[in-house]
Amino acid sequence: MPDALIPLVLVTPILLLLALGIVGFVVRYQRRLLQQQQELRALQEVAQQQALEAALLAQEEERRRIAGDLHDGVGTTLAIVKLHLNILAQPELTQEASALLDQAISEVRRISRNLLPAALQKFGLSFALDALARTMPADGPTHVVLEQLGNPRRLDPKYELIVYRVVQELLGNGLRHAHAAHIEVKVEFGIDHLSIHYTDNGIGFDPTVVEAQPAPGVRTGLGLTNLRSRVAVLRGTLRHESAAGEGSRVWISLPIPYLTSSQPSTLTFA
Repeated sequence: MPDALIPLVLVTPILLLLALGIVGFVVRYQRRLLQQQQELRALQEVAQQQALEAALLAQEEERRRIAGDLHDGVGTTLAIVKLHLNILAQPELTQEASALLDQAISEVRRISRNLLPAALQKFGLSFALDALARTMPADGPTHVVLEQLGNPRRLDPKYELIVYRVVQELLGNGLRHAHAAHIEVKVEFGIDHLSIHYTDNGIGFDPTVVEAQPAPGVRTGLGLTNLRSRVAVLRGTLRHESAAGEGSRVWISLPIPYLTSSQPSTLTFA
């Protein structure tokens, strides 16, 4: 081997090793950077999830406070006023006012129950859903069917309340906006998932115009925003189908293991 080639032969492996080291460092750096980015996204998602859950639970706490004020404050005041009317012993003068007070007391109780369903706290989600279905007017313009399948069981109390609100929101949207003759909700307690399937034969809506300014009498599906927020808190998925004049369908799937977690609840009941 010529003497001039000896330095080149010695230097070439060193340069190759140096190049491989640089490549290896860049690859490790990119992997570490990608891992850090994934960890940052995960932390951001957790923070958003916690903020959304805190906001929903704060809403429920405010509902609890309002329900208590209505029941204990306004309801009691109305009952006292009715008692004073009865003491007058002049039914010809107080009969109409007494009837109006009875209606007002009943309305206060109804609003209080809707704000804070006592059946949910005492007996659980399945019982509360049955009670919700029984409050639907049997002789009204809309026939509502709520069916429960599978093996109903107790869940984490704060998550039971959110699931209850999801079903309540679905029924409320159907009754107020869909103008449907028939609404059907199926709630299935599976082994790993709690599934909710909603259908109605109402006027439907165009999902592409949710953000647009609605024309008079046009349904936009804005109620889906609240549903998505609640489903997101429960780590679930939501899918919907609708078209103008063709009714609406909503499929929701919620993971049972998350709903039965033993995390301490920050929501209290009166």
